[in-house]
Amino acid sequence: MLSLDLQGPEWDCPLGSKDLEEEQGPWGGGSGLPPAGCFPGSWRQDVGLDCKGSPEGAAARAWTAYYYSLLQSCLQHAGLPETQDRSQAPRTGCPGAEVTLCVLGSPSTFLPVLLEGGIQSPGNMLLCLSPAWLTKVPAPGHPGEAALLVSKAVSFHPGGLTFLDDFAPPRRATYFLAGLGPGPGRGREAAELARDLACPTGASAELARLLEDRLLTRRLLAQQGGVAVPATLAFTYKPPALLRGEEVSPGLRLVELSGKEGQEALVTEEVGAFLHSEGLGDTLQVAVKLSGWRWRGRQAWRLHPRAELGTVVDTVLALLEKLEEEESVLVEAVCPPARPPFPGSPPPGPELAVRICALVCRTQGDRPLLSKVVCAVGRGDRPLRHQSCLPRTLEVALAQCGLGEAAQAADVRRRVKAAAEAALAAVLALEAGLSAEQRGGRRARTDFLGVDFALTVAGRALTPVALELNGGLCLEACGALEGLWAAPRPGPAADEEAAAAPLVETMLRRSARGLMEGKQLLLVGAGGVSKKFVWAAARDYGLKLHLVESDPNHFASQLVQTFIHFDVTEHRRDEENARLLAELVRARGLQLDGCFSYWDDCLVLTALLCQELGLPCSPPAAMSLAKQKSRTQLHLLRRHGPPWPAPSLHAVPCCPLKSEADVEQAARQVPLPGVMKLEFGAGAVGVRLVEDMSQCQEHFSRIARDLQGEADHPGIGLGWGNAMLLMEFVEGTEHDVDLVVFGGRLLAAFVSDNGPTRLPGFTETAACMPTGLAPEQEAQLVQAAFRCCLGCGLLDGVFNVELKLTGVGPRLIEINPRMGGFYLRDWILELYGVDLLLAAAMVACGLRPALPARPRARGHLVGVMCLVSQHLRALSSTASREVLQALHDQGVLRLNLLEEALVPGEYEEPYCSVACAGPTPAEARLRLLGLCQGLGIDGPHYPVAHFLSHFK
Repeated sequence: MLSLDLQGPEWDCPLGSKDLEEEQGPWGGGSGLPPAGCFPGSWRQDVGLDCKGSPEGAAARAWTAYYYSLLQSCLQHAGLPETQDRSQAPRTGCPGAEVTLCVLGSPSTFLPVLLEGGIQSPGNMLLCLSPAWLTKVPAPGHPGEAALLVSKAVSFHPGGLTFLDDFAPPRRATYFLAGLGPGPGRGREAAELARDLACPTGASAELARLLEDRLLTRRLLAQQGGVAVPATLAFTYKPPALLRGEEVSPGLRLVELSGKEGQEALVTEEVGAFLHSEGLGDTLQVAVKLSGWRWRGRQAWRLHPRAELGTVVDTVLALLEKLEEEESVLVEAVCPPARPPFPGSPPPGPELAVRICALVCRTQGDRPLLSKVVCAVGRGDRPLRHQSCLPRTLEVALAQCGLGEAAQAADVRRRVKAAAEAALAAVLALEAGLSAEQRGGRRARTDFLGVDFALTVAGRALTPVALELNGGLCLEACGALEGLWAAPRPGPAADEEAAAAPLVETMLRRSARGLMEGKQLLLVGAGGVSKKFVWAAARDYGLKLHLVESDPNHFASQLVQTFIHFDVTEHRRDEENARLLAELVRARGLQLDGCFSYWDDCLVLTALLCQELGLPCSPPAAMSLAKQKSRTQLHLLRRHGPPWPAPSLHAVPCCPLKSEADVEQAARQVPLPGVMKLEFGAGAVGVRLVEDMSQCQEHFSRIARDLQGEADHPGIGLGWGNAMLLMEFVEGTEHDVDLVVFGGRLLAAFVSDNGPTRLPGFTETAACMPTGLAPEQEAQLVQAAFRCCLGCGLLDGVFNVELKLTGVGPRLIEINPRMGGFYLRDWILELYGVDLLLAAAMVACGLRPALPARPRARGHLVGVMCLVSQHLRALSSTASREVLQALHDQGVLRLNLLEEALVPGEYEEPYCSVACAGPTPAEARLRLLGLCQGLGIDGPHYPVAHFLSHFK
């Protein structure tokens, strides 16, 4: 937990007082007893706060009881029920196989995280009120690192329900976040618990020490982040290594002192030059303050008029006596409050100042994301401090200061967002260059940051100036603002994303990585160029892959732990091949945690192999049913329920076609126009609209002649044969629904929209994510996809379901019992921060994927497919692979390459997907249309505007 010192007219603590040396409260290092009678309430006091096997002293027990009462008070203010004591009946679980997000610290600080964690991962967000509730033990397989075991905690659940639980056996933390402090007490105990853990941690004393150095962080923000900071003069005594020999940014002057005494002449000269420098602009006051880890949470500073050189010098000299190594005395400009342009006389009353607190979180790909902005408003001649000002939204705060224009507020919000995200980016870049020891452990990272800004005027523009970095105080302020709309008083914040939502998503994401690191997985079928991402992702996640593949020269054979060359293309022998492969696995002594496949051809074989090896997977019968399209539809047509709505509502009439005689019979049973497709096909190869009997017979004969076996078109399922089906053509918009299902429970669903196809073919043309449908229609699609999967017996896995939304509801096109292909994994990862590949691997290992309960898209993607038959000239010149890759690297577009060679053919799949991002679908669509026109992808033969018309 990092703290903030804000300016005030006087010392908050007298120089030399004991209070300057010891912060109140155990998390800051205090060691006294808690104040009595702070929380009037009617909650039970006779709860089991003692932890068996870890007795606490009287003072420690008092603090544990204090924080339990503080939690109850926080819940009371939020309109939430009292914690229920279940500690007499210890909870059992699966240590090491379940997500456990552990927080150790003050409930009032971390309440937003705890409540959001209870929503996103029910029962897995745990609050420890005492270090005695935790134990460090050596981590198997990780020398020098420790596992963190949780014996007692308060668990959080949806609706703000909380339970005091004991765990037997103890739960193993998969993520740890603690309140930290420099002195003796619980803050130091928390720091020791956080050091060198095998699980991911969101803070460490080592990182906090760096971020509490105002001089270091101020220079970091100015140099690396381009963030405005106050003009500062720093006197530092034996500065830390990170400050030595570095250029100081404009406006930051660093003076290294060889000693703390006899510096009067130097201080007078430097302070005089600083106070007269142009860098201070029209500043009227300066603040003198201490900087260093010891001074966290202290208001040890004083304001002086800029003109009083002598008093500023005296203050600096007095503070120099307090310095220890790597500490500094700062003299900084006090940013004048932003003044609204009032015509005529200024308004009566004191001038108002605005302080802005921005919470920013690390998200997927180490990208900073502004989560929430909270403001404080007060008199400009008095200090504005956390916990002493009421929280306000940015717009309300600006309006109270006479800056109420909507455009003005939007511009300030944009500037705050850019500055706050740049601040965290600079911190992450600094951490990336530190050793594990310097960070406090291999897994220690900063996952969220609070940035406090003063709002002033620079260059005739309202400008946020970064004052301090902190985490806990900004997090607490965000919780206080969200608490304004606590139940039973719903308000405008109800539809907004919670401040802690991105942080909890990061906690879950890092937990998943930690759980999967080192897992041994057998992968059946390597796939083509469109699956090249698998190998880099596996390396990044620390997965140990063993590959079964038909091609002995496949490039992936050099990227895995074990390569097993085995012909998996003859699917009529899948049962026999599964037994043979199981024998090969045992003969090689592979100790597998899971087995899975994302390649259509290998799905049934994989399920049979899992059955042979006793590994988790959906049943082979379910995979086989979903793989054969006519069987899927006919099976679901017979599933009338209960429960209702039944899967039969979504199935489409069809007839299997094995011979020409079947075609004539099917054309009489299925209303025409209809759709003919391969029973086991993929990629829309061979799919065609047929309007009468002659077209049915002609298309059946063409497929029977051209696509007879695997060699005619590898990778589309011809190893199963070339049987076909005729199904009713359904009018409506087409959509993909990608599901994550575990134990028959739906964990996540992602809906995308597809553009109109180029009839009579059905090759995909365009796509948009997230869906532009109304929430009710989106929910209908999700439930239809889920019901169809359950109806086929698909209970565990990542599945892609293609549907059409008609006037009477969703209709099933087909189920792909594997991760969505083409661009889908990449888009979902980019927009939602959820990796379907990692989710599939976790399910394969029998682990519940660590996913947010309500993932939110952070932006929009609109893309178009490029076909060799339509774009050969452009793909060979203006839109060549090299050009597209360069634009991708520059962030202009998002490229997903699906094929390697520019080879046209009658039965083709898309060559690549080109997409543009935007804050709205309209903006993403316009960017993509302009790009396609410039690259030569758009044209009369391939009207991109028409393909994007469904996304308006």
